[in-house]
Amino acid sequence: MNEMSDNYDDKDGFDSNNWRRNDQDYNDYRSDHSSDLNNGNEQFDSGSYTFTSENSQKKSKKRSYTFLKCLAGVLALVIVGAGGVKVIKFLRETRDELAEFSGSTNKTVVNKVDEIKPIENDEKEKMPSLIELASRADAKPLPDIVDSIMPSVVGVASTFEFTPQQSFSIWGWNSQPQPQKARATGTGFIISDDGYIVTNAHVVYDENYNAGEAIEVSVLFSDETEHEANIIAYDPETDIAVLKVNETGLKPAELGDSDELRVGELVIAVGNPLGFDLFGTVTSGIVSALNRKIDINEKKMSLIQTDAAINSGNSGGPLLNSCGQVVGINSAKMSSSYSSNMASVEGLCFAIPMKEAKGIIDDLINYKYVTGRPQIGVYTNDISEAESRYWNIPVGVYVYTVQEGGAAEMAGIQVGDVIIDIEGEAIATHQELQEVINKFKAGDTINITVSRQGKDLKFKVVLQEKKYLSEKQRAFMKDNSRTVEN
Repeated sequence: MNEMSDNYDDKDGFDSNNWRRNDQDYNDYRSDHSSDLNNGNEQFDSGSYTFTSENSQKKSKKRSYTFLKCLAGVLALVIVGAGGVKVIKFLRETRDELAEFSGSTNKTVVNKVDEIKPIENDEKEKMPSLIELASRADAKPLPDIVDSIMPSVVGVASTFEFTPQQSFSIWGWNSQPQPQKARATGTGFIISDDGYIVTNAHVVYDENYNAGEAIEVSVLFSDETEHEANIIAYDPETDIAVLKVNETGLKPAELGDSDELRVGELVIAVGNPLGFDLFGTVTSGIVSALNRKIDINEKKMSLIQTDAAINSGNSGGPLLNSCGQVVGINSAKMSSSYSSNMASVEGLCFAIPMKEAKGIIDDLINYKYVTGRPQIGVYTNDISEAESRYWNIPVGVYVYTVQEGGAAEMAGIQVGDVIIDIEGEAIATHQELQEVINKFKAGDTINITVSRQGKDLKFKVVLQEKKYLSEKQRAFMKDNSRTVEN
């Protein structure tokens, strides 16, 4: 660029000395031709002398600047192009080196400039569904679970006989009510190939209407064949019963461990809601809570809570995990109206944990009662505050009957005593009494405090094993609905 500037100055001749020299020549010229110019005898030849004016110099400058700009633009494009080629070459070499360093067998990396490809829909990562998120890692497809469990699910039909209470009509009091029969349905599942079936105790034994044990029980299989069943035993406290049909080669359900359940895990319920017309209905949900303490028929139970639909007729059916294993026995549902404000509730269903049920089922089959369960051998009533003030006795549990040869009789407890304390814990209801007793086992010795004729007496009681109730004992409890065995 400096060389171009020098040439530019030489060509234009803007030196001050040149200007003076030109002025002298011009004066000489004017002196030599002054007469001609003045006289007009000779014609002035404009081509004999070249004069560069100031305007012509500016135009020359503009042409020179335009040329330089064009030249500079061309050079810039050449430089940018050459630089771009170098950058692309560098990136390709670096890409291959990185591929070799990472150990990739294919050094060809997708070039975003040359090989951009649209992502297909099937190549996009799919979000897991709710069922997949709630299932275990070794879960089975739901249709496979249903196909596997359905031959093990049965319908249970029980026939009860009861005598209605005396009623009044336009003809007066009905002094001789006639016995009536009622039919109830539930669900069960096979646990052995030789015909043992598990269901709920309330399916074959009624406490609400004092109907007692069912007089007939039949079982409907998934192949629509019906068989007569025998009641082996039942336990109202845990709401578990065992039936038996004289069939072999049956398919038992696979039992699982309810202790492995987690809140939020997928569960499937199978049963016969509202009768056998909807036999084998399948519903699903999640585990809403574990070890939920619920009072059912004045019995406190620790149950699995789920939002899988369990309706009337589902009682006794299996609750399955996502591997197809039975982890619970469907037992209860909160009614549509709950508590004093009549709030509507849905999705509150409960099942008996299979871990607890296994031992009870084995005892019912082998011993016809639940072994190891402690008792003191009394029948009791609760004393309310109003009754306490009226009878001038303390609030507690009134001993209504003492079993002959039972633990309480052997310790010295009598009819009319009011139990007010066990092992330092105050007792106000039979439920509290039973909860404390259940902390111990048969053979343990406990301290019981009773109030007798205004005096507090303490007794050491050796707990006995609570055995199966006889029909006579059940009849006694029916006649005294407030009487509870402890």
